[in-house]
Amino acid sequence: MALTLLASVIHTVAPYVPPGLVLSVAACFIVGGKYTTFWRNEFIGTLLMVSFTFSAGKWVGIDSQNVAWLSHAIGVIAADYIGGGQHVNPAVSVSMWSLGKCDYTEMFVRIAGQMGGGLVAFPLFHLLSETLGWTPFGGPDFDKDADEEGVGAAFNELFATMLLLFLIYAVNWEINFGKYHYWIKQSLTALGIRYLIEMFPASGPAMNPMLGTTWAVFSADDNIFPPETSHYVVYWIGACLGSLLASVLYSIYSGNTFFGKTLPIGPIKGAAKPAATAAKKKK
Repeated sequence: MALTLLASVIHTVAPYVPPGLVLSVAACFIVGGKYTTFWRNEFIGTLLMVSFTFSAGKWVGIDSQNVAWLSHAIGVIAADYIGGGQHVNPAVSVSMWSLGKCDYTEMFVRIAGQMGGGLVAFPLFHLLSETLGWTPFGGPDFDKDADEEGVGAAFNELFATMLLLFLIYAVNWEINFGKYHYWIKQSLTALGIRYLIEMFPASGPAMNPMLGTTWAVFSADDNIFPPETSHYVVYWIGACLGSLLASVLYSIYSGNTFFGKTLPIGPIKGAAKPAATAAKKKK
């Protein structure tokens, strides 16, 4: 009787549960729950990021591009501030792992939380849009007819993501804006994201594997993960290669390790000051 009831409940609820959400939640409790906080923060941060940034031009600024762009910028800042500065992007988490800023398990749990947040966010905010009569959200995609294998779109994601990571490194680690550092660096981040969106339209751009895939799951007729290999080439391989390339170049510049190894080239950052000092002494 109990098994029959349980099976009935599962069959009733299953159509409303996004695919992959159970696995996402399961990752929250690995290593005895040591990384649960990271999962929770990424899940909530992703919900905030999608709601605050995807609403620009849909819920806010429908008739004004300037208002939509301003709304997007405010959304980027608000999502980060309220969410506690989480990665909310698998490509960023991969970069942080390669640079030794987090271990593999933390990266894995963060990405699981991000995916869970995205899988919930799109259907949730679509339901809210329908209920209130607002314009529903859109999402990143690429022209599969013109770029069947996704190579062009993958390069688009690679370069856009690489530039996004350069921006993140610069405003978070290399430049100190003083008393108003947080607000200035987040405003510059928001401006940079908007610029990249306008400059790299071929794949959306997503610059975020989670956004590309969770939007594809939601928009699919059968509510399934994309069956096309090209999707993963574009939004996961392209973006993650871009983040790793950015990490290598940053390691060469700063002297940071890359996957725990000191690179044979660099650091450029440390060599600049001695060279300038030597030049002054010669004079």
